[in-house]
Amino acid sequence: MTLHTGWLTAQGQTRQGTRHTAFGATTPAGPLSVRSGILPGDYEGRYRVGGLKMIGTGPMTATVYHGRAVVQGAVAQGAYPVALDQDTVLTFADGDPLNPRVDLVVLRVYDDQVDGSKRTEATVEIVKGTPAAVPATPATPPTSLALHAVKVPAGTSAGTGGILWTGGALIDHRVTTAGVGGIMPVYGNAAVPGAYPGQYQDNDNSHLLQRWDGTAWVAYPKELGGIAPTGTLSTGGYTGQFRDNAGTLQRWNGTAWVAYQPPVEVESRTTGLTPADGWTVTSFTARRTRGIVTLNALVTRAGADIVSGANGQITDQPLCTLPAGWSPPGNFEAVAADGWGHGNARIESTGRVVLRSWVSNGVLSAGRYLSVCATYIQ
Repeated sequence: MTLHTGWLTAQGQTRQGTRHTAFGATTPAGPLSVRSGILPGDYEGRYRVGGLKMIGTGPMTATVYHGRAVVQGAVAQGAYPVALDQDTVLTFADGDPLNPRVDLVVLRVYDDQVDGSKRTEATVEIVKGTPAAVPATPATPPTSLALHAVKVPAGTSAGTGGILWTGGALIDHRVTTAGVGGIMPVYGNAAVPGAYPGQYQDNDNSHLLQRWDGTAWVAYPKELGGIAPTGTLSTGGYTGQFRDNAGTLQRWNGTAWVAYQPPVEVESRTTGLTPADGWTVTSFTARRTRGIVTLNALVTRAGADIVSGANGQITDQPLCTLPAGWSPPGNFEAVAADGWGHGNARIESTGRVVLRSWVSNGVLSAGRYLSVCATYIQ
């Protein structure tokens, strides 16, 4: 087994070792740390990760195939580029007589300068699990990258047929890494948070390109919000996606495309009506949707009686002023009534409401209500 490490040994780093490890694959995990992982790819471009795969090759043996990885130590320790350039055979201990166990295969870096291990090397090794009725996977040692877990049944040995390599005994724990700024190919690490907003990953599990927005991975088309052209999308990828269907805008509701109906925004107001001299405000209701205003202003006469002539004319009587932003764009003639008579009220663009005529020979006496109703487009 030949494991090349970069900038680990105090002396003796070879040119070959430097070439093997100078691959610059560091996905940030923080200002001074990177994400441990295996460089993606295989020789034919068919699989995401071909490096450091493991296959059972004997009753109690398995082969770890060549590949390259980055192993992050403690933050101040830095990251170690590691390359295994020869396939390596591992031998697993026989099973416990009574209980099963789970072993963990790791890529581990020993650095005596940091860990006092008296070793300065990288190894592929087996972390033997603890036998139990329900065994747990051992913890990954410091400065290590978990590669595979192996279930070792009770009583397993070469004489009993060995580990069930094709029966679910081998569990892949490999994860990927990529160069800074590159698109991370997800492999066992879809839920790992991003390191910075604007980082991208290709989530093959969901068949989506995703962008880290600072708190979560967001499907790129979802965040982009583009409208799919006619004939390009038969099934929506997420609730709220839009497409053009031969001139009709449709929205995916989670199960089907439905014609999009924009939400109707309704604004209501019951305050802000200011009375003119000789009047008090009894009530005010106004409603606005899509630029159409409907209102009712109810005021009470608090001054002297207003008497109309035979032709219904009166001296213009200011009644009230509408709240700011609720006036018509130009003067608008509205209906005024009190249950005894009726007349005409002008709503001016300034918001002032003026009573301009009343029923012939009518009287608006003190204490009587007067209602002004109007509907207009702003």
